[in-house]
Amino acid sequence: MSFYDELARWPHETLDALIASSTADDVLRALAATRPGPADLAALLSPAAMPYLEDMAQRAHELTVRHFGRTIQLFTPLYLANHCTNQCRYCGFNARNHIRRDQLDAERIMAEGRAIASTGLRQLLLLTGDAPRISTVSYIAEAAHRLRPLFPSIGVEVYAMQVEEYAELVAGGVESLTMFQETYNPGLYAWLHPAGPKRDFRFRLDAPERGCLGGMRSVGLGALLGLDDWRRDAFYTAMHGAWLQRYYPATEVSFSVPRMRPHTGSFEPQHPVSDRELVQILTAYRIFMPTAGITVSSREAAAFRDNLIPLGVTRMSAGVSTAVGGHAAGGDGNVASTEGAAAAIAASTAISSGDATGDLSGRSTKVDMTSGMAHAVTEDLQQGADAGPSQFDISDDRSVEEMVSAITARGYQPVFKDWEPPQDNVYACGAAGHADGTVRCEAR
Repeated sequence: MSFYDELARWPHETLDALIASSTADDVLRALAATRPGPADLAALLSPAAMPYLEDMAQRAHELTVRHFGRTIQLFTPLYLANHCTNQCRYCGFNARNHIRRDQLDAERIMAEGRAIASTGLRQLLLLTGDAPRISTVSYIAEAAHRLRPLFPSIGVEVYAMQVEEYAELVAGGVESLTMFQETYNPGLYAWLHPAGPKRDFRFRLDAPERGCLGGMRSVGLGALLGLDDWRRDAFYTAMHGAWLQRYYPATEVSFSVPRMRPHTGSFEPQHPVSDRELVQILTAYRIFMPTAGITVSSREAAAFRDNLIPLGVTRMSAGVSTAVGGHAAGGDGNVASTEGAAAAIAASTAISSGDATGDLSGRSTKVDMTSGMAHAVTEDLQQGADAGPSQFDISDDRSVEEMVSAITARGYQPVFKDWEPPQDNVYACGAAGHADGTVRCEAR
């Protein structure tokens, strides 16, 4: 069983023809559907839907309030390391990029954790580059174990793993997984990943399913918008989420909508996504899967993120640094101890990291819900700044306090914690922790 077989049912030619042939009537039918299907999803992502963006925004707003209320969960990323053995053309962590490589030791991990916890955040996302011999599974699990007293909810966005490796992370305290496929176009994927373990398209495609089997409570998906035709990648991403929800109903499914951002390197995306198009993607996801979480990260500019809040967003990052050791003062030490190992791996293999971000057009869509109607207009935005060897440049560098104020001003409630590990160590997904430290998914 694999989503790969489902993907094969939708070759590009078939999907392109379906999207191109969608009509206004198809869009209206999709908007009224109780359980939208693949054809409805294609219609919502088609050019024919653009005149109905206001209707899609209204429908997405209604569904989101019904299933999530007026709440926005807050989290922040913690970069454990930026060593990488991939050569992803679009990523600042590319092994060929001459950036300072770093990895946090136990003391610096806790310094980062305490700095983040002091802001009030209780949801954390751990990230590394793709260097399993340096950022080992045990290293990531140990980091989660140390941070668990500060953060009841810990997720990972790391390299693709085997089922037993995901189970080891769950045993360490990790409960959610984010895995960006980058693009669902196998040919383009191969070109974008010329060397390194990430080059294996099928292994990465099946990673979310292995995360479910490993006991992850929540799994997040996304394509890096801008790499390929966004309508295709958005369709495949949503279908992937629906497939996981059908076969692993105990696992929560969520989507992210990352756009390409400036990064270390010269890669230029061939399919930039406008702000109006991003609104179309986000609202199509909400209508297609009303109970799925949707994350909008600090890749997007502050004003744009604020205006997306009523349209289906359930989770946002705050107080973000994409640099290793970026949250605590003096976080750049321990470089020499790992550079040698990284160079050895880079020389013998090839690299990557998860993703990157950016508003390529330099403009943003402002969706105004104040009159009960959603109006899409564009306005100039300023790009945010970042420091250090980060994976990509962020646009929204607001602090946690500023994000809380912005969310509250929209009439929504910021949520710092919405989940706590069960006292009996048995998870809702059926996974159970055991005295030997393992987690076995007995219900599967």
